[in-house]
Amino acid sequence: MILFIGDGMSVGTITAARIYAGQLQGKTGEENSLTLESLPNVALSKTYNTDMQTPDSAGTATAMVSGVKTKAGVININDNVRRGFCDTVAGNELDTIFSLAGEKGKALGVVSTARITHATPATAYAHSADRNWENDAAMPNIAKNTGCKDIASQLISFESGDGFKVAMGGGRREFIPADAKDPEYPDKGGKRKDGRNLIEEWQAKYSDGQFVYDFDGFDNIKVNDKTRVLGLFEPSHMQYEADRKVENKEPSLAQMTDKAIDILSQDKDGYVLMVEAGRIDHAHHAGNAARALEDTLAYDEAIKVALEKTDPKETLIIVTADHAHTMIMNGYAQRGNPILGLSKQKDKFNEDTNGNTYTTIVYGNGPGAVNDKAPRPAVTQDEALKLDYLQQSLISLAQKPIPVKTWRFSPRVHKPGCSRGRLSKTTSST
Repeated sequence: MILFIGDGMSVGTITAARIYAGQLQGKTGEENSLTLESLPNVALSKTYNTDMQTPDSAGTATAMVSGVKTKAGVININDNVRRGFCDTVAGNELDTIFSLAGEKGKALGVVSTARITHATPATAYAHSADRNWENDAAMPNIAKNTGCKDIASQLISFESGDGFKVAMGGGRREFIPADAKDPEYPDKGGKRKDGRNLIEEWQAKYSDGQFVYDFDGFDNIKVNDKTRVLGLFEPSHMQYEADRKVENKEPSLAQMTDKAIDILSQDKDGYVLMVEAGRIDHAHHAGNAARALEDTLAYDEAIKVALEKTDPKETLIIVTADHAHTMIMNGYAQRGNPILGLSKQKDKFNEDTNGNTYTTIVYGNGPGAVNDKAPRPAVTQDEALKLDYLQQSLISLAQKPIPVKTWRFSPRVHKPGCSRGRLSKTTSST
């Protein structure tokens, strides 16, 4: 079984991505279809958490892998827990499809473009009273003293069956100490304060395991029935697809999916694999539709690879999302109008009541908020079609930025429903 999760991928995102993909092929776009739309069955799901109308990825992913709805912000524990209170966890842990499959001798894999310790992929292997406990330094002392373990360490210690044969994504910093040098960026260190190097511990635990951190290492993975891979390709999240294609220093989601299937299919008893397109969500939080759509197409390419490499009589493929975002399409634009461009009808740009142009895609909230300007400023077509353009939104909400590399787009994440983003020439972690 392969569970594909497009984090933050709303129905509107699929619609816009379908049109965007068609227009990249020189078509009008609306007639186009994505690979995910070729699947034989379709359904809608209720994504609320037990304590929130608008859910977060921890609660929704927990529901996917365990069948149990729970609070926002917790990983694989039921609604009896209090978020952030370690002493409420014992006895409330949930069994998951991964732990059950491991017990039955099936191979296990998890792949994400987010940190492998981030909320969605963490549900493949961890139990935590707080999704933010990705490393020991992120935990309060009382939680550690009460016996709770950080999420990264739980990946290394996961014992169901033969453990994880494949774990690939971002998040190296969660696995190495603060005084250790990152293998790719020597000026960066880790996050851990307990002195543990979990990568080295994993290598000691699995003497035949292959740890890789860049595309060259990934490309040289040797696949056989003994193969086990830990791939951590960035200190934090992996690159957005639009940026990855330029730098080409790490594998795409499709390439990781391809490799994961090759490795896991060596097991005669079968496998369970989670594949998350985590950065669709981050781009939407940042109000950056172009990168959200690019990552949606990268997600769709991974689904295509999986369909081509598997037999539907033997492998169940589920494609879903965990929640939506505030991106909407509006303005009665004419057929074939650039989906990222200005709304246009009969070859004339549409205007609001003040005579100002607007884009087809806008957000309910985000860094593009213009509610402090009257009237709302017009947008030019050149502005709207730039990769870094942040669509206008109704409400501005602040968010904490994540560390990024030079010239990397930096979305501010992660408070549910909030959006914030900026461009930076230097690494920032404020």
